[in-house]
Amino acid sequence: MKKKDKKARILRSIPIYLMMLPGLIYLFCNNYMPMFGIVIAFKKINWQKGIWGSEWAGLKNFEFLFKSKDTFTMIRNTVLYNAVWIILGTILSIAVAILLNEIANKFSKKIYQSIILLPYLMSMVVVSYLVYAVLSNETGFLNNSILPRLGLQPINWYQEKAYWPVILTIVNLWKGIGFSMVIYYSSIVGISVEYYEAARLDGAGKWQQVKLITIPLLVPTIITLFILSVGRIFASDFGLFYQVTKNSGALYPTTQTIDTYVYNALMKLGNMSMSSAASVYQAIIGFILVMITNAIVRKYSKENAFF
Repeated sequence: MKKKDKKARILRSIPIYLMMLPGLIYLFCNNYMPMFGIVIAFKKINWQKGIWGSEWAGLKNFEFLFKSKDTFTMIRNTVLYNAVWIILGTILSIAVAILLNEIANKFSKKIYQSIILLPYLMSMVVVSYLVYAVLSNETGFLNNSILPRLGLQPINWYQEKAYWPVILTIVNLWKGIGFSMVIYYSSIVGISVEYYEAARLDGAGKWQQVKLITIPLLVPTIITLFILSVGRIFASDFGLFYQVTKNSGALYPTTQTIDTYVYNALMKLGNMSMSSAASVYQAIIGFILVMITNAIVRKYSKENAFF
């Protein structure tokens, strides 16, 4: 009887497994098959001999990242930008999700949700042109419409590095907040309305309901997204730092990250082994940070840790 029940459950689950199949195939092709390329980081690639026939280079391919005079700048920019964006992105995403949940009209709620999510679905190429339309020296909206009315002189935005930490932060949050907002919003929707009804009966206002009910129940989601974000703290959005800034050399002190440095260096050297070494370095550091963060979370809240 048990075997029949087990077989029946498996048969009922076949449609679910079939639905999972495309995602699993994509995950394998996109995330696991490329791991073969890790070996390139330790090879002195000679394409005539092939990957396996090329000589081993040990750790020499990793040296170019640390021998450059720009090493401190690119690592500092990569880490600090990500740290600030993780904090601001989390706060703003939760705030927007809470505000969206307060909209009573379902149609309006869908409209706002779509508008907020739309930038996330845009290509970074499109975003870079939108930013250029605002900041262009000759035809930009700021230089032609806003600054003159304020009695200010036009600014050569793509030559002034001081403005770009703020510009990149605004663009990153505008583009990325929609995705994390949807995740937090789905968690808020899953909170039982009985908690809020009981709180209202006890005289709790909106802020008290958010503070004492919504935020505490969002903690598992916040921790999960935070751990995942920490794993990417040594990586940057190449499109954001390369395309939006137009790869302007004058902005390098504030816009040069590990990814853009590697790209610019390899465009000159054409060494794929060094590029692979940089990716391996980022992956190892990210893995270590995820393990450390997860261990800290497990120490204080075991149920919210990954493992």
